[in-house]
Amino acid sequence: MKPTVYLETSVVSYYTSRPSRDIIVLAHQQITAEWWAKVPRKYEIVISEVVIEETSAGDKTAAERRLEALKGFAVLKMRIEVEELARRYLKVLPIPEKAFGDVLHLAFCSIYKVDFLVTWNCNHLANAEVIRVLQKWNRENNIHTPIICTPDVFLED
Repeated sequence: MKPTVYLETSVVSYYTSRPSRDIIVLAHQQITAEWWAKVPRKYEIVISEVVIEETSAGDKTAAERRLEALKGFAVLKMRIEVEELARRYLKVLPIPEKAFGDVLHLAFCSIYKVDFLVTWNCNHLANAEVIRVLQKWNRENNIHTPIICTPDVFLED
């Protein structure tokens, strides 16, 4: 069985957006395109209903591009355990309440025991302090913790 990778919304957004004039964003877009070309065949890629909801928002044409890119990936269904865990995460993690979608991504990965959460969201997800607190709290509560990382860590030389 292939390891599982949860594809968070920021990754598909970078993949499908027009090339940026910001050099760092452009580099992330290029890394994401390389990730998309190589990684999915080595892993089981999963998304959630939250990813579908987030990618559906905004400009209609851009949303259609994002949704098209996600076709074929398994969709994890919302369960009461996911929502309950996300609410607990809001209380213990250094993530603001307005970023409830971000704690939902973490909760999906924990409840469904996903191996990796791949994201470009370094404010609330691929953030050293968030990861430190999450690992400690999950360990104390016997809850699975995914490896949280950006797409570049999957690419080989």
